[in-house]
Amino acid sequence: MSRTRVLVLNSGSSSVKYQLLDMRDSSRLAVGLVERIGEQASRLKHSCLTTGGTRELNGPIADHEAALKTVAEELAKDGLGLDSPELAAIGHRVVHGGMFFTEPTVIDDEVLAEIERLIPVAPLHNPANLTGIRTARALRPDLPQVAVFDTAFHTTMPESAARYAIDPKIADRHRIRRYGFHGTSHAYVSRETARLLGKAPEEVNVIVLHLGNGASASAVAGGKCVDTSMGLTPLEGLVMGTRSGDLDPAVIFHLARVGGMSMDEIDTLLNKRSGLFGLCGDNDMREIRRRIDEGDEEAGLAFDIYIHRLKKYIGAYCAVLGRVDAVAFTAGVGENAAPVREAAVAGLEGLGLAVDPERNAVRADGARLISPAGARVAVAVVPTDEELEIATQTYALVGNNS
Repeated sequence: MSRTRVLVLNSGSSSVKYQLLDMRDSSRLAVGLVERIGEQASRLKHSCLTTGGTRELNGPIADHEAALKTVAEELAKDGLGLDSPELAAIGHRVVHGGMFFTEPTVIDDEVLAEIERLIPVAPLHNPANLTGIRTARALRPDLPQVAVFDTAFHTTMPESAARYAIDPKIADRHRIRRYGFHGTSHAYVSRETARLLGKAPEEVNVIVLHLGNGASASAVAGGKCVDTSMGLTPLEGLVMGTRSGDLDPAVIFHLARVGGMSMDEIDTLLNKRSGLFGLCGDNDMREIRRRIDEGDEEAGLAFDIYIHRLKKYIGAYCAVLGRVDAVAFTAGVGENAAPVREAAVAGLEGLGLAVDPERNAVRADGARLISPAGARVAVAVVPTDEELEIATQTYALVGNNS
């Protein structure tokens, strides 16, 4: 029997997202989410797309091992269990791969050890990713497990973009450099943008704007990342839902020395109480736009700061790339917030950027152009699909050889 199925696992600190795909046609067989792991009010929502059935389980799920066992049970109820002979591999999202991992990698003990060594630069993400991997390996020790790294797509950046201007010996000792994140999304969207333009990825220069609660920009030249906005951690760059993005490093010294704040308090401030939430108390762009429509000045200023930072990165990446063929908006805000797209390129006509108001206002599921006909630079909305990208990379690595 041909092995064409890939299970994609995205293990967070208290959640597990999963999808089962058939790589013959990239179709989804099942999708689900386990959330609030470790709490009494845990919940699993499972959908079988072959039958159209949806189930929800509520009740305590103690840990990730219990969560994945429950996921396996739900898949088995639909005849899609982990013991299926059609299952080729399990693909895992791993947030931080450092410079060691530049492509999808079959997981062994050495790979696990390196992911663990990277925990200091990804303390919120890599531990949860490791837990998911270890549990899945215990459930199917005979099956290839593949790690697909958020950072891998960005390892093509030149040293001039990846290095910070600090003592290189200190930087290397502590692994300090620009790594970038959301790499699977940037890879998928840049490639899909080229397809939308009817060209090969190698022929196209694209600025990708991944705008969700976390947000990042990338400059992609001929299919390869040459710069990105997130850095050592996902804190740097654009204004995000709760993260500050770019900040004078001396602000941290000031808060510690003058404000009397501890490092942990400053960490919490910049990662969880800043960005749109810190500016106006909301990190949902729909709510912010509603407040703006009602004349809320605080929400209006938060929106203006968000857009100002976004424009700066668009302009910077136009300079980095030299020639830009397209700007692609993706993720929750990028795909759904027409006012953000319009405001982000307003006034950039000199760079060849504009949106057609009617095209921009249309809500649709697929990739589409929202720039005027004949525009020098295409402006596109391209829905991201990180799970499909992980499955594609996993299957390309192991496929039927499993």
